Amino acid sequence: MGLRVGDLVEVLSAEEIHATLDERGELENLPFMPEMVAFCGKRLTVHKVAHKLCDTISGTGMRRMNNAVHLTGARCDGEAHGGCQTACSLYWKEAWLRKVGPAEQPSAARSDGQILLPLLEVNTRKPPSAEGEELFSCQATELLRAAPACLGIKDVRQYVEDVRTGNAGVPATIRGFLIQLFNKYQGFSQKKLPRRLWIKEGLRWGWVKGMLSGRTPTGALDLQPGELVRVKSKEFIMSTLNEQRLNRGLGFEEEMARYCGQTARVKARVDRCIDEPTGRMLKMKSPCIILEDNICAGFYNGNCPREFVPFWREIWLERVESV
Repeated sequence: MGLRVGDLVEVLSAEEIHATLDERGELENLPFMPEMVAFCGKRLTVHKVAHKLCDTISGTGMRRMNNAVHLTGARCDGEAHGGCQTACSLYWKEAWLRKVGPAEQPSAARSDGQILLPLLEVNTRKPPSAEGEELFSCQATELLRAAPACLGIKDVRQYVEDVRTGNAGVPATIRGFLIQLFNKYQGFSQKKLPRRLWIKEGLRWGWVKGMLSGRTPTGALDLQPGELVRVKSKEFIMSTLNEQRLNRGLGFEEEMARYCGQTARVKARVDRCIDEPTGRMLKMKSPCIILEDNICAGFYNGNCPREFVPFWREIWLERVESV
C-alpha cells in the first residue's frame, strides 16, 4: 500500500484477517497473535514502516522485512504469552490493514475475535523442551523466519526507504550509515589489525565497555510505578558491567547510554520476559525497571524501527525527589 509514517489505517475485522492466515496463524511466517485481536476494527496511525529490523536472536545484523508496519500505541501486553513484560512493538502486515482517510466512515464489517482465538492461542506454544519446560512462540521468537534475508550496509535501498517512508530524515539516515560503517571498521580492526591501529580500544560508537571481571554488583531501591528517577552516569554504569557488558545477565548498550543523566518516571517493574532464541520464559531474581517514554531509537543501529523498551537495573538509577 506504500504506507508512510503518519498514515491512518483501519485494522481489518477478525474474519478478514483469519482469511489471510495459514494453519500456524501466520502470514509470510509472521504470527498474528491473540494480543492483536483487540485492535481489530480500530483505527491507528502508522508509527514506523517495518522494512528492516535488528537481529537480536543470532546477531547477524540487520534483516529485511516485507510489507509490515508498526502502529502507534500498539504494543504486546503479553497476556497470551505467560505475562511476558517485554512490551514489543507489534508487527502488522499490510494485508491486515486498510488505509483510510480522516473523513472516511468506519467499516461496517463485523469483527468477532472468537473466530480467531482458537487458532492463535494454540500457536502461542511450541513443543515443550526435553525437560518438559513450557516454550512460547510469538512474533519476536519467529522473526528470523519472517525476515530471512540479511540486509548489509551496502544495500542503499534501506536508506532510500527510510527517507521515503518518513522513518528518518536525510541527516539521520546519513548519520546512521556512517555509524554503521564506523562500527564495521571497529569490528574489523579488533580481528585483523594491531592494537595501535584501534580507535578508542575498538569500541562501537557510543563507547560502552565493561570494567569488571567476575561477579557484578547489585542494588535494590524497590522502585514503584510513578516514581521519578535519574539514570546514573555512563561511567558509573560501566563500572557495574563485566567484559560482556552485562550486569547479572542483563546487558547495557550504547542506545541506553543516551539516557544517562536524564530523568524519567518508572512505568513498571519487570520480573519475566520471553527469551527470543529459545522461547523460554525467563524469571528474574531481581526485577528490572521500565521507564516512561524510554525506547531504543535505533540511533546507533541504522535507524532500526523496532523501538525496544530497555530494561534497567535499579543500581543504574537513583530516586529524584518530586518538587
